[in-house]
Amino acid sequence: MKAIIFAAGVGRRLQTVTQGKPKCLVGIGGETLLARHVECLAQLGVDCIVLVVGFAQDAIREAITSQSPTCEIHWVVNEQFVRGSITSLWAAREEMDDDVLLMDADVLYAPEILARLVRSSHSSALLMDETVKQDSEECMIAAQEGRVLSLSKTLPAHYDEAGEGVGFLKVKKEEIPLLLSSVQTYIEADKLDMEYEDALTTFFTNVSVGYEKIGGLPWIEIDFPEDIERATSQILPAIENLRKPSSAVPVSS
Repeated sequence: MKAIIFAAGVGRRLQTVTQGKPKCLVGIGGETLLARHVECLAQLGVDCIVLVVGFAQDAIREAITSQSPTCEIHWVVNEQFVRGSITSLWAAREEMDDDVLLMDADVLYAPEILARLVRSSHSSALLMDETVKQDSEECMIAAQEGRVLSLSKTLPAHYDEAGEGVGFLKVKKEEIPLLLSSVQTYIEADKLDMEYEDALTTFFTNVSVGYEKIGGLPWIEIDFPEDIERATSQILPAIENLRKPSSAVPVSS
């Protein structure tokens, strides 16, 4: 299995804090988001990580070199990193020659969350935080009869269950052509300013994508300066608390 981490974006809403660095190099508790990703993936036995870079890519390369990861690192450069995340997925298409984990780089999470996805009985699957109700720009999973209908900031008219998507998608090797075909439709239409999740409509129609619920486990997507504060003061302590025998109920995003 390969992990493909999308780390090409500028992260404009955080530039007052990151000061020219990519979001994945935000430090939480003395360790960057990227370093935490690499450590967690290595512990789960993922032996190849593909990093899709663009903005400030030299800083990411330097950070990886200093970490000396035990797994193999492949690099993909997204020259159109100022456009939507669909361009990062498309740039990495030739690396999708195995079962893959597609991962946003700007997420802090308890390792158990990613473990649930890797070990899911569903060949292709998402992670759903069913405790979250949409109140702003959350990217929501809508599901019906145990199958994902959509992954978007816009919920469909009808669904059985919904929750926020954590930002990771597992795809079985045999189902990758259907994923890429779904995305290619938008690439050819020059719709490059969209998030890749919105390009997966046909994929979800043609593939039975399951989901694992993670409500109650701590995680957060880092988009705004206040997210860094919450990650440091609430989410990271909740993650660390999970390692204790008598852990309290952790905070969810």
